[in-house]
Amino acid sequence: MNIIKKTIKLPDGREITIETGKLAKQADGAVEVRMGNTMLLATVVTAKEAGEGVDFMPLQVEYKEKFSAAGRFPGGFLKREGRASDYEVLTARLVDRVLRPLFPDNYHADTFVNIILFSADGEDAPDCLAGLAASAALAVSDIPFNGPISEVRVARVNGEFVIDPTFDQLKNADMELMVGATYDNIMMVEGEMNEVSEADLLAALRAAHDAIKEQCKVQMELAEAVGSTVKREYCHEVNDEELRKDVHDKCYDRAYAIAKTGSADKHWRQESFDAICDEYIESIPEEEREAKTPLVQRYYHDVEKEAMRRCVLDEGVRLDGRKTTEIRPIWIETDYLPGPHGSAVFTRGETQALATVTLGTKLDEKILDDVLNRGTERFLLHYNFPPFSTGEAKAQRGVGRREIGHGNLAHRALKRMIPDDFPYVTRVVSDILESNGSSSMATVCAGTLALLDAGVKMKKPVSGIAMGLIHDDKSPKYAILSDILGDEDHLGDMDFKVTGTRDGITATQMDIKCDGLSYEILERALNQARDGRMHILDLIEAAIPAPRADYKPTVPRIVTMLIPKELIGAVIGPGGKIIQGIQEESGATVSIDEIEEGGYIEVAAANKAAIDKALEMINAIVELPEEGKVYDGTVRSIMDFGAFVEFMPHRDGLLHISEIAWERLDDMEASGLKEGDKVKVKLIEIDKKTGKYRLSMRALLPKPEGYVEPQRAPRGERPRRDGERPRGPRREGGDRGPRRNNGPRKE
Repeated sequence: MNIIKKTIKLPDGREITIETGKLAKQADGAVEVRMGNTMLLATVVTAKEAGEGVDFMPLQVEYKEKFSAAGRFPGGFLKREGRASDYEVLTARLVDRVLRPLFPDNYHADTFVNIILFSADGEDAPDCLAGLAASAALAVSDIPFNGPISEVRVARVNGEFVIDPTFDQLKNADMELMVGATYDNIMMVEGEMNEVSEADLLAALRAAHDAIKEQCKVQMELAEAVGSTVKREYCHEVNDEELRKDVHDKCYDRAYAIAKTGSADKHWRQESFDAICDEYIESIPEEEREAKTPLVQRYYHDVEKEAMRRCVLDEGVRLDGRKTTEIRPIWIETDYLPGPHGSAVFTRGETQALATVTLGTKLDEKILDDVLNRGTERFLLHYNFPPFSTGEAKAQRGVGRREIGHGNLAHRALKRMIPDDFPYVTRVVSDILESNGSSSMATVCAGTLALLDAGVKMKKPVSGIAMGLIHDDKSPKYAILSDILGDEDHLGDMDFKVTGTRDGITATQMDIKCDGLSYEILERALNQARDGRMHILDLIEAAIPAPRADYKPTVPRIVTMLIPKELIGAVIGPGGKIIQGIQEESGATVSIDEIEEGGYIEVAAANKAAIDKALEMINAIVELPEEGKVYDGTVRSIMDFGAFVEFMPHRDGLLHISEIAWERLDDMEASGLKEGDKVKVKLIEIDKKTGKYRLSMRALLPKPEGYVEPQRAPRGERPRRDGERPRGPRREGGDRGPRRNNGPRKE
C-alpha cells in the first residue's frame, strides 16, 4: 500500500490529518480525515463519459453519519440507518454548494461524492470537516476540478474567533458561520448570529479564509505526493463555433431590447425571450434543425445572460425596470386566516409567502435523535414550495433538499428572537404561493408578521433581503442588486441573503459564482442590504406595530411553576400514576422536567378551570406540612392504638387514640371512627428524626372545665418473669474471658 498522510494545524494547536491509500482504493479518490477521535471517509467516483444530451453538471453529494460512530443503536423497528436526516441533508448541501461551481463548465459526467462519519467523540463537530474531506478526495483523483477548496466553521467565543470550535465552545458563541472557499475566493457562507454588525461579519469571513488557505495548501501537497496533479482528458461537448457566432449576431440585439423594456411580468419576459430562440430555430433548414436545436438553445442561453448583464452594467436597467437599490412593491395582510393561532401574507413583487403559526405545549416538542445531536426543539419552521408557485404543471413529491435548506435559513433568522422564557412550543409554516426570487427571505418576513399576529412577544422583528451581483470579468465594473429576481439569481454572480433586526444581523447565506470577489464588494453589498432591511422593517412595523395583546381563544393557556427537586417524584408518582391522575381529573396537560433550579412544571389547557384544578392538585402535593396548621383529612386505616389519617395528598399522619377526644377511650371502637371518614385534624408535631406526623382531633375541641392531664405513674423496676435467672456482674470479655492482644489489625 502506498499510504500518504498530511497534517493540518489549527490556530489553537489541534491537528487534522488527511490520509489516502489505505481505504476504498477502487474509488476514483478516497481519503480519511481525522481530528481527535472523529474520523470521516470521503470517496468520489465519476463516470467516464457523460450521458446523452446532458449539458449540466450531474453532481450528487451525500453525507451520512453512522450511529456506531458514537456507540449507539439507531432507533426504529429495523435498527439500521434509514433516509437522511435534515442535519445530514443540510451538511451535504453545504459541500455541494462549494464544489458544484468549480467543476469545468463542459464537464457533464455523473459524479458522486460520499462522506461517511465512522467515528465521533462528541467533542469535535464532524460537519466542518466534510468539505475538506470531499475536496481532498477530489485532489487525489484524476477528476477535473478547479479546486482545492475547504470548509471551516468560525465562531466568536468571548470576543475571539475560533476555527472549528468544539460543541462546548459553540454553546457560548454569539456568531457561528460555515465558510467554504478556494485559496483565492470565498464561495459559500451560511450561519447565524446574535445581532452582529456588518464589520463583525466581514472579520469572521477573513478569519475563516485565512484558515482555509492553509488547508488548501496541504491538499495541493497531498495531490503532488499522490501524483494526481494531471487530470483525465474528457470531451463532453460538441460545439459549432460558427453557429455560436451566428446565434449571437442575430439574437443579441433583440434580447437586449427585451431586457431593457423593464417589464415586471416574469412570464411575459420569458415568453418574449423564448420567442427569439424559437424563431431562430425555425430559420434553420429542416434537415439540420433537429441536430442543431440543442446547440442553439445552449448558445442562446449565453446570449440572454449577456444581454441582461450588459443592460445592468452599461445602463443600470434591471429586467423589471428597477434601480439597483430599489425594492419591489410590498403589500402585507395579517390575521389572514381565522383558524391558525397567527397568520400573515407577505407579498414582494411576484414572490408571495403565506405564513401560519401554531402554539403548542411541551408534548409538541420535536425530538432530535441524530447521531450526535440529541434533545428537543421548541421552535420549528417548515418551508413548502409547491410547483404552482412558479406556474409549473407537475405534482408535488414530498419535501426536497431545497425546502429543507430554505426552511433552515429562515429558522436560523428567527429563532434567537423568540423570548427565552416563552412557554409555548412554536411552529411556523411558510407556504410559497408565488415565486420570483428570494422566497426564503419572504418566509422570514411573513414568519415575523405571523408570530406577532399570534401574540408572540418577539425580542425584535426580523426582516430579510437577497442581494445579487453582476461582475464584469474584463473590467472593474460591477453592480450590486437589492432584492433580486429569480433570473438575476440564475444569471448573476452572487446570491447573498441577509436577515436581521434594526440592531444587527441574525443569519446569512451566500453563494458566489465568480472569481476575485473583494471584501470591498462584500462590504458594499452588506451596507446596501442593511438599507433594504430597514425599508422592509418599516413596512412590517407599520402593518403590525406590536404583538397581539392576547392570544386567540383557540390557543392553549399555559401556566408554569417551579418546585423543589425532592418533590418531583411525589408529583409524578409510581409509574406516573399521580401525574396521570391529575391530567384525567383536571382535563389539563401536565409535564415536568428536572432542571438545575428544580422541577419545572408546565400546565396547559384550553380553559382556566382545568388549569386551576390541576394547579390545586399539584400545590396540594408540593405544599410542605406545617406544625400547628389545621387540615381536612380522611381516615385511611384503623389500628388498636389509633388511626392513620391522610391529611395532605399522599401524606399520612398518626391520630393516636389519646388525641381523638379529651376523655379516655378504652378502644378505637369507642371513638366511632371508621375508614373513609372525613375528619378535621391539627398537625401537632413533625418528628425531626423520622419525619413522621402526629395529628390531633382533641386539640380542635374545647378543653373540659377542670380537665387535668393524667399523670403517668413512675416507671418502677420491671418485675422478673418466672424462670428468669438473675443477671450477675458482667465480666471483662464476656464468657470467653479477656481478649487476647494479637497486635495491630492488618489493613
